[in-house]
Amino acid sequence: ENARIALITGATGRIGKEVVARLSKIEGMTVRVAVHNPEKADFLKGLGAHETARFDYKDPATWEAACKDVSIVYSASLDPLLEDHFAFCDYLGSIKDQIKHVVRISCMGADTNTACYNKDKHVTRDGAEIPLMLQHYWWGEERLIKNGLAVTVLRNNFFMNHLLKTDQENIQNNGYFSNPLGKSRNSFVSTSDIGEAAAVIMAEGPEKHANKFYDITGPEPQSMYEIAQDLSAALGKKVEYRPQGMEQFEKDFGPTRAAFFEYLCNGFYTRCSPDFYNIVGHRPSTYAEYLNNAGAAGETGLQELW
Repeated sequence: ENARIALITGATGRIGKEVVARLSKIEGMTVRVAVHNPEKADFLKGLGAHETARFDYKDPATWEAACKDVSIVYSASLDPLLEDHFAFCDYLGSIKDQIKHVVRISCMGADTNTACYNKDKHVTRDGAEIPLMLQHYWWGEERLIKNGLAVTVLRNNFFMNHLLKTDQENIQNNGYFSNPLGKSRNSFVSTSDIGEAAAVIMAEGPEKHANKFYDITGPEPQSMYEIAQDLSAALGKKVEYRPQGMEQFEKDFGPTRAAFFEYLCNGFYTRCSPDFYNIVGHRPSTYAEYLNNAGAAGETGLQELW
C-alpha cells in the first residue's frame, strides 16, 4: 500500500541501519533505503530493506524517483550537507500532499519553537555564541517546519559511539583515553535507542507524533572515570581516563568537537529525559549495556568502536 512506503535517508548510518532493521519487521511497512553508494544496498537488504533507491543530497535529479509513492521520510544528514538538506526540505514541501510524516534526527540546544534559546548567548562563556553546529541542527528542523510538513524531531544527547571515536587506537595500544570532561556527568545516548524510538514513531504515525519534539538521552549521567570503568569491564582489561585541558583538546580535534565538549563540561547535557520511555515503554540503555548488547542491526557498542 502506497501510504506505508518509508524512505530512509542516511540508511547506513549508526541510527539509520537500526531504523531499517526495526521498521522492516513492522507489518504493512515498505522500507525503501536511499543509497548514495549502490555497493551498500546488499548490506541494507540483509537488514530487511525491501527496496533501494539511488539518492544524493547534492543531486536533486535523484530525488523524484527516490520519493515516488513515499509517505514517510526518515531525515538524517551530515552537517556539511546543511544547504543540500535545506533544498531537499523545500522539495518535500513541494510534494507535501504526498508526504504525511517526516522524522528528523537532531540535537537539543538551539531551538526557538519549544524554548527561547538565544544563539548569541553561550551557556557559560561571555561573548560567545551557542555552538554553530547546534544552531545548524535547529535550522534543519526549522526548514521542514516552514515547509508545512508534519514533523517529529528527535533531539538527541551526545552519542555514546561518538564519545571515544577519536581514541580507539590509543585505548587499544596504550590503555587510556583523554578529553576535558573529567568529573562532569552527561547522559550520553545510544544510537540503537534513537533508532528504536524513530521506528516506533514512524510506525505509529503523525496522528500521534506530528509536531512533537522529543529529547532523547541516556538513563544515567556518567563521568569519564565511570565510562573508563564500564569500558574496562567490557574489554576485560584496564582502561584509564586521563584528564586533558580544553586548549590542547581543541588543538588535537578542532573547534567543532571542542565546542560540543565545552557544553558537555558545563552540565548542559546532564539531565535525563523521560521522552524515550514515553515513546517505547522502557528506559534507555546504559553505557555498559550499549557496549555489550547488540542492536537490531547486529552490532554491539564495542564492535562499533572496533
